[in-house]
Amino acid sequence: MKNKLLSQLHNLANVFGFYPKKTFHAIKGIIPFFNDLFLFKKGIKPGSNFLISGYYPNLADRYYDAGTVQQHYTHQDLYVAKKIFKAKPEKHIDVGSRIDGLITHLAVFREVEVFDIRKLNNSISNVKFVQANLMADESEFHHYTDSLSCLHAIEHFGLGRYGDPVDADGYLKGLSNITKLIKPGGKFYFSVPIGPQRVEFNAHRVFAVKYLQKFLETDFVINSFAFIDDKNRLFESVDINSGEAVNNFGCNYGCGIFELTKK
Repeated sequence: MKNKLLSQLHNLANVFGFYPKKTFHAIKGIIPFFNDLFLFKKGIKPGSNFLISGYYPNLADRYYDAGTVQQHYTHQDLYVAKKIFKAKPEKHIDVGSRIDGLITHLAVFREVEVFDIRKLNNSISNVKFVQANLMADESEFHHYTDSLSCLHAIEHFGLGRYGDPVDADGYLKGLSNITKLIKPGGKFYFSVPIGPQRVEFNAHRVFAVKYLQKFLETDFVINSFAFIDDKNRLFESVDINSGEAVNNFGCNYGCGIFELTKK
């Protein structure tokens, strides 16, 4: 209970732009900054090509790792990008996945068309952008593509987080319309948070694995299932019919990744 309360307080602080961990590290980095500045000035020789013209303190960076493996995103984006690269579809559409993750991975080797309710003000090579609300039926796009991805996006539909209309059934409408976009026999790469089924308003929904399986098998054949657990470890080629699926493979907030073929 205490840990849950601390987590909620931390999330609330982040909402208002206050990052306690970064603040702590910044304070910790003040003395090392001035020590380094003193040593650097001492080492500048007369006639140096580089003189200090201003100050831009980065006080916390020394305490961070060389890079971060973002929860769920790094693993899922690479995993799905490799599958799409191998499949070589005629057209690939994405709905709501991260531009700085899956989309830029795909843009390295192919064109991708992105549908999102938000605006995209930047032009990116190999990326065509369409602003659209996928909770609304876009009949002009029926049977539009032989390959579609939607990673870590459906869980947000209808919660208003991204300026979308509030709709308790938003995820159902979104999945229904996404299904219509895909040609029979087309591929669908899909991921959402998995764990005990719930809504954490207005951030996201979390889905039970067996609920997803039953729902998806109406229109799709499940070709493969993978998941990322609560410790951010990727498990590939998992048997979704195993007994562990009932308990969401031990996840409270994991990520289930489906490769599907439309019936």
